[in-house]
Amino acid sequence: MARRSFPILKQLLQRSTENPQPFLCRSVTYMPRPGDGTPRPVTLIPGDGVGPLVTNAVEQVMDAMHAPVYFERYEVHGDMKSVPPEVIKSIQKNKVCLKGGLHTPVGGGVSSLNVQLRKELDLFASLVNCFNLPGLPTRHDNVDIVVIRENTEGEYSGLEHEVVPGVVESLKVITKFCSERIAKYAFEYAYLNNRKTVTAVHKANIMKLADGLFLESCREVSKKYPGIQYNEIIVDNCCMQLVSKPEQFDVMVTPNLYGNLVANTAAGIAGGTGVMPGGNVGADTAVFEQGASAGNVGNPNLVEQKRANPVAVLLSSAMMLRHLQFPSFADRLETAVKRVIAEGKYRTKDLGGESTTQEVVDAVIDALD
Repeated sequence: MARRSFPILKQLLQRSTENPQPFLCRSVTYMPRPGDGTPRPVTLIPGDGVGPLVTNAVEQVMDAMHAPVYFERYEVHGDMKSVPPEVIKSIQKNKVCLKGGLHTPVGGGVSSLNVQLRKELDLFASLVNCFNLPGLPTRHDNVDIVVIRENTEGEYSGLEHEVVPGVVESLKVITKFCSERIAKYAFEYAYLNNRKTVTAVHKANIMKLADGLFLESCREVSKKYPGIQYNEIIVDNCCMQLVSKPEQFDVMVTPNLYGNLVANTAAGIAGGTGVMPGGNVGADTAVFEQGASAGNVGNPNLVEQKRANPVAVLLSSAMMLRHLQFPSFADRLETAVKRVIAEGKYRTKDLGGESTTQEVVDAVIDALD
């Protein structure tokens, strides 16, 4: 019987060599658990400025895809004293939130609601993915950087006071617990996403205790992931290397303030803040929003002319769909957005075009498979 099977096997192997396409077309299908297709509630915070425009774009695309999500809308604005308790409860219940930008007043002692939200929900990891989009010209190619930033302490601890008139003392808080936690998240992300290198960004040559503790924690965690290369770089050298040779970076893990600067720099290199997705995640909840914060509420002209770029929030919502374990919907959305960018017919002003937000949204909907 075994001898008789050899000619058949030989014939099959010969066919596969001559025409491999039928075999390559077969793919492993995601097998959901019963009930995984039940629509999930997502807390929606449209936010300020261009926020309502770009989050409405997400609602339209989700509706066009018949994505298994529905939104619970809450009006939150940056000039509020605090995030309303019902919003916090909604996010804790739904465990997922999509958010537009919230305006943060400069000075005046008014705290940032963005920071409040991260601390209240313990969203300790901020993730921004900065990468080249096909068809969008940039100065550097092959950029695909993930910036993972500690989100709850550092200079954002909010511990500052005026000692005497004209003298303000601000405390930078770094703890071993939070440093190890963000380092572990960065290495785990790299491990699960087939990333090769994690680079810790620091200023331990000057802030020897605070950044030294962060660096020490990263070194300890790196020993548990021998398959991932670990590097360290001083933050000022990091900025210079980013603008001269950004393709050398893969995953970057940073304390709070440095991460904000590094993520926005990397976003500018890869195509602008209007196209970079991101999110904030904790043990139980996740909030998805435009990745790079610079100008995330836009300016009055953008709002009036309705020309805000929805790409970053659309790609962030694709990250959200993948987080909710709806990978096929995430792939459809990402593919449609990238197709519209590559074609170049519908682009907002920041990408060199003159399209309105709605024209870009309509193009993405038309590009959906």
